[in-house]
Amino acid sequence: MVAHLQVTATELGLPFGSRNKTYNSRLAQELGLWAEDQGKGWDFHITAFQGYFADGLNLAKKTVLLDLARQVGLPEDGAEKVITDRSYKEKVDQDWADSRFKGITAVPTFVMGQHKLIGAQNYDALTELVTLYGVRPKTTQ
Repeated sequence: MVAHLQVTATELGLPFGSRNKTYNSRLAQELGLWAEDQGKGWDFHITAFQGYFADGLNLAKKTVLLDLARQVGLPEDGAEKVITDRSYKEKVDQDWADSRFKGITAVPTFVMGQHKLIGAQNYDALTELVTLYGVRPKTTQ
């Protein structure tokens, strides 16, 4: 699985370091939803992605998550409370239930109408999906 991810990341120009372990990202998902509510979701998700896939960080460790939160300007005490209280557990549970219902088995998954693309995709594949639903390319003037 990791070898396939490495090939895909290389083809798409995405950062991907050498890894020999997979870590549970559940707490990072909970913290990510909180970060979204704080207006820092994109920053947190990108930083966590880089940390996990490129730098091999263990996203199951509280200290790692608190450091990622600090890096994107989130208050450490708020992040620690989210992790300790598991205040976003139910929201993540619902996201997982919705994913199972929709047949989503991997991330990222791109969904439009009844069609979906699973896993990291190149620009042409994404263009084909959105074009199928009538989205026209932006023209430059």
